[in-house]
Amino acid sequence: MPPLNFPLARLADEVARLRASTPLVHILTNEVVQEISANVLLAAGAAPAMIVAEAEVADFAAMAGAVLINVGTLYPARYAAMRAAVLAANAAGVPWVLDPVAVGVLAYRREACRELLQLRPAAIRGNASEILTLAGMGSGGRGVDSTDAAEQALPAAMALARQTGAVVAVTGAVDYITDGEQAWATPWGDALMTRVVGTGCALSALVAAFCAGAPNRLDAVAAACAMAGLAGEQAMAASQGPGSFKAAWLDALYQLAPTHLTGQSA
Repeated sequence: MPPLNFPLARLADEVARLRASTPLVHILTNEVVQEISANVLLAAGAAPAMIVAEAEVADFAAMAGAVLINVGTLYPARYAAMRAAVLAANAAGVPWVLDPVAVGVLAYRREACRELLQLRPAAIRGNASEILTLAGMGSGGRGVDSTDAAEQALPAAMALARQTGAVVAVTGAVDYITDGEQAWATPWGDALMTRVVGTGCALSALVAAFCAGAPNRLDAVAAACAMAGLAGEQAMAASQGPGSFKAAWLDALYQLAPTHLTGQSA
């Protein structure tokens, strides 16, 4: 049977935990999406920082609550900084998240992501084609876009989770989140989210924020997906197109409160 929907009562608990701790999230991300990623974290209740110099990343990663590694605009100097940040995070016990952007279509980033997988991410967030590639079950995609459906990649996500020890989120019309044994579905969101650059990358930043100090990492990653999707539905109702959607999404993330979620049905 398909995974159950993530309970909104658990989302309420996770949102309350996030906002009580205001985690510092160290973002090494796609240069195209830095602004929206930072604003999504601020709206949700976390604190973003974007330290990118190789000389500084190790010190900062060790003091952060979580680290995001997004390979969207990857080049040798950035990859060296990413590896340094990951090694420092691992040494300090700081969880880090991998977003393997376009890993299925470009060999350089595919090899980089395979090396990063050996460094044990706490979570991986990608579209179906990206997760299939990382699991060794495909090599598709069209640029940064998936050519596969999320539900088709759930077995690959479960296999990848067992292989790496990470919680894996495969996102699409419905998101599936798994630790290799259990899985949640988050069926919320709107297609307009795909017309705003950076919503997926910003979701990965949100995944990192929820992973900081998480007592249950599976619930934490599912909560990030659920929060982004529910806010997306609210934003769609208040917008006329991609431009107004972006502002409305940030507002909805900011306004989403645990008290609004408690008692709602999933």
